[in-house]
Amino acid sequence: MMLSPFEWVILAFATCRLTRLLVMDDIMAWLRNPFVEESTEVDEEGETAIYIEGKGKGVQKWIGSLLSCYWCAGVWVATALYFGYIFYPLVFTPISFVLAIACVAALLESISRRL
Repeated sequence: MMLSPFEWVILAFATCRLTRLLVMDDIMAWLRNPFVEESTEVDEEGETAIYIEGKGKGVQKWIGSLLSCYWCAGVWVATALYFGYIFYPLVFTPISFVLAIACVAALLESISRRL
């Protein structure tokens, strides 16, 4: 099924926001914690870097690897949102719109902080 340009943009922004929510935002740490391990390193300039890796073995490690990679998770999030939008539009349309609006708001906030 072909998406209109408007639908494509909505799903792109929704994918961006949901992926960030799952991979990076503190509010979803409870979901990531059984699958990922965080380690912190301080470089010579005093900058702190946080590294996230999958922990355990098998499926646990695979899910952890997925949740520690923004690009990897984005593919699966995009797939889920697309098929959800196509097959369950009454549920996924409002979810997609809310996520897209939140993504645009976050982008605008980031831009305004840099100005």
